[in-house]
Amino acid sequence: MRIRTARRTDLPLLQDIERAAGEPFHTLDMSTIADDDPPPLDLLDEYRRAGRAWVAVDADDRPAGYLIADPVDGAAHIEQVSVHPSAARRGVGSTLIDHLAGWATEQGLDALTLTTFSHVPWNAPYYARLGFRTLDEAELTDGLRKIRAQEAEHGLDHWPRVCMRREIPHTGHLRQPTGADRQQ
Repeated sequence: MRIRTARRTDLPLLQDIERAAGEPFHTLDMSTIADDDPPPLDLLDEYRRAGRAWVAVDADDRPAGYLIADPVDGAAHIEQVSVHPSAARRGVGSTLIDHLAGWATEQGLDALTLTTFSHVPWNAPYYARLGFRTLDEAELTDGLRKIRAQEAEHGLDHWPRVCMRREIPHTGHLRQPTGADRQQ
């Protein structure tokens, strides 16, 4: 799998990926989520033009997954990451997230954040395996609170949701040891 910036011609395929990725929610009696419309083309194009939309492509350069993100309170917030079921369990999602971490580092951001369903196996438990931790209420930034409020308005709180964060280690920006450090 190769990661590249999304192209305008990819956008309808991203909607197809989103629809297909939603299908497994039917098995959890979450049909409202499964049947939700994908992001509109104009919104996807805004992310593309802003340079915050990436696709994982197969050997034929056909998207198998995508990720869109926003800078939120000093972090790269994953607005959406979806993988077509035919490409599931091949590291596509984690590769997209790692690519975002690299972009975030270049942008001077210190973490990745996301909101997700807490009990869906391919949501919060999956992200925990990728190094994300669930934030408690006191750790939420103003931007994350706003995102959660918007999600609640759209009915997503019908199922338990959480905010998660993964710190980005900044190698090469190591602090110089102080005298106190050398004494230990």
